Amino acid sequence: AHVPPCPPPFQVISPEKTEPTVSPEGIQTELDEEMENDICKVWDMSMDEDVALFLQEFNAPDIFMGVFAKSKCPRLTEICVGILGNMACFQDICMSISKDDNLGQVLLQRLCDSDSPTLLETSRLLLTCLSQPEVANVWVERIRENPSVYDCVCFIMSSSTNVELLVKVGEVVDKLFDLDEELMLNWIKNGTCRSVGPSVDDSPEELPDFKIVPCILEAAKQVRSDNPEGLDVYMHILQLLTTVDEGIQAIVQAPDGGKETWNLLYDLVCHELCQPDDPPIIVQEQKTVLASILSVLSAMFASQTEQEYTKMRKNMPLIGSLIRILQYMEGCGKRSDDNSKESEQEETGRADINEEDFHLKILKDICCELLSNMLQELTKVRKNFEEGFLQGR
Repeated sequence: AHVPPCPPPFQVISPEKTEPTVSPEGIQTELDEEMENDICKVWDMSMDEDVALFLQEFNAPDIFMGVFAKSKCPRLTEICVGILGNMACFQDICMSISKDDNLGQVLLQRLCDSDSPTLLETSRLLLTCLSQPEVANVWVERIRENPSVYDCVCFIMSSSTNVELLVKVGEVVDKLFDLDEELMLNWIKNGTCRSVGPSVDDSPEELPDFKIVPCILEAAKQVRSDNPEGLDVYMHILQLLTTVDEGIQAIVQAPDGGKETWNLLYDLVCHELCQPDDPPIIVQEQKTVLASILSVLSAMFASQTEQEYTKMRKNMPLIGSLIRILQYMEGCGKRSDDNSKESEQEETGRADINEEDFHLKILKDICCELLSNMLQELTKVRKNFEEGFLQGR
């Protein structure tokens, strides 16, 4: 069948058409302004399904492969990955992109890039593909077989100050761990220094001996003040780690015995979230991040009661915070009951309320479990004190 020549503006995505200006020293410079504007128009238009299908018909993914191989221009790479990310939002195209193993490997190599905008678009593309049930396993297997992904992701989490990038990379890790426990276990056990794989310009040939927990903590510290959703993501990653024994051990057997993890989570609960001057309804807004944090604290408390940082004399404020969270939940429960008596809810409305109640119930159960364990420990401390006092008389 005759395929018509690719009309403008789609011609601009050809590798031959997109060579950036090069200085006399051979160092790449920026894209020509007019060319960049034209390609950005394609990027914007690719959010439309008809345009995305049109780009696929003209083999845009193959053209981008040529761009990735030839171009030394970060802006051009970013735009091409961004267009692929938009195209992947549509199921059939996502399946086509995902099943192309060569393209998949090249895209994973982009995670080793030193350009933050390219890393952001690559992470967005990966998250889009991992969110499609039909192709998620293809990417999980590809990532599992590519050790460099672990190193590059850990490098980003431990060193980047770009909050938007950290949140998106966190979402990718969260999705990966949620989809595949085996991959999570592999990443927990990782930590040996190894080559990143195929040489990528501007990226180190070898990366440090990364451990997953310190990298997660570093990213969480970066996003905590600027992005509540990002903090929620990283706390959920920590919670997923505690669903396996190896994950709990990775936290509590860190060189500091888990002290950094405990101190961060303690500080969030006691000084930032659900505070005395907040209205009780705040617990609705913070219920998922609180559930993740308290779940990790509970797992640590149960496994590390001999650690200095879990001693009751240092954690009395935490008991007060747990009681306050429960009190706020009780207030939210009464308010929900009152609202349900005042008006009939639509079916969808009932579903939303039930979902809210479900998340609150999870938070309540976790909160009660940790509070119960801490009060039992407090009782033991008091008993030991009394016995010691009587023996000393």
